[in-house]
Amino acid sequence: MLQFKELTKQYGNFTALDRFTVDLESGIYALLGPNGAGKSTMMNILVGLIAPTNGCIYYDGTDISKMDDKFRDIIGYMPQYPGFYPNFTAMDLMRYMAQMKGIPRKDAEKRCLKLLESVNLTEKKDAKIGSFSGGMRQRLGLAQALINDPKILILDEPTAGLDPKERVRFRNMVRRLSDQITVIFCTHIVSDIETIAKEILLIHHGKLLKKAAIPALVEEMQGKVWEVLPDQDGIEHLLDEYPRSSLVSRNMQTAVRIVNDTKPHPDAVSCKPLLEDVYLYMFGDDAS
Repeated sequence: MLQFKELTKQYGNFTALDRFTVDLESGIYALLGPNGAGKSTMMNILVGLIAPTNGCIYYDGTDISKMDDKFRDIIGYMPQYPGFYPNFTAMDLMRYMAQMKGIPRKDAEKRCLKLLESVNLTEKKDAKIGSFSGGMRQRLGLAQALINDPKILILDEPTAGLDPKERVRFRNMVRRLSDQITVIFCTHIVSDIETIAKEILLIHHGKLLKKAAIPALVEEMQGKVWEVLPDQDGIEHLLDEYPRSSLVSRNMQTAVRIVNDTKPHPDAVSCKPLLEDVYLYMFGDDAS
């Protein structure tokens, strides 16, 4: 059990994280919110990069600030922009991370090779990281985060910069890991987590707005999602009038999908809600 209790981080008069409180068990939890919502601040406190102003994090009832290396030994962390040495090979990095995590040398080599195989980098194990594509770097980032067989895996915007094919591959890898460990998947990209997350944690302005499973969140949106097929001149008007809106293609025509509590237009048709509609509804103008 991982518990966040009244976790707060302030920088002068700015509150980056505001009394964040939640309990997490095994499974994938998606921390979803717009840029600047406080997601990375929470992650950085959890991995020990910054200290909270107030509040605590507990692992199985023990304050992690009192666990020292024992807590670091059970977490794996993939930062948003992994800063790998470009002249290292993939195996160099994996061996280095194994040493940093205190893994015995006799076990490290086998584990490094196994993890590189799991992220489809065996053929590139002796290639320099500087020659890797963005997708390869992200897969290597996941492999190094798993080197110590963590109980808690933290992924901070892990699909940033990946093409659609690489993002699907990455999601599939994460899904296979989640049966016995707690995965915190920090993102603002809805499609990354809508098929794999156990629960969604919606965060905005440093506050936890809601924690719920996707079906429950989507169900709450019934009667709040609409589509309109306007003429070309009407599209921009609707987008300006309803900031919680997006464009979709319907039968070779462009429709405006609007998230609103009441029918926004005489020609609006009620639609089945999606997780993306939840995102637009909760975060409004900050949803980009």
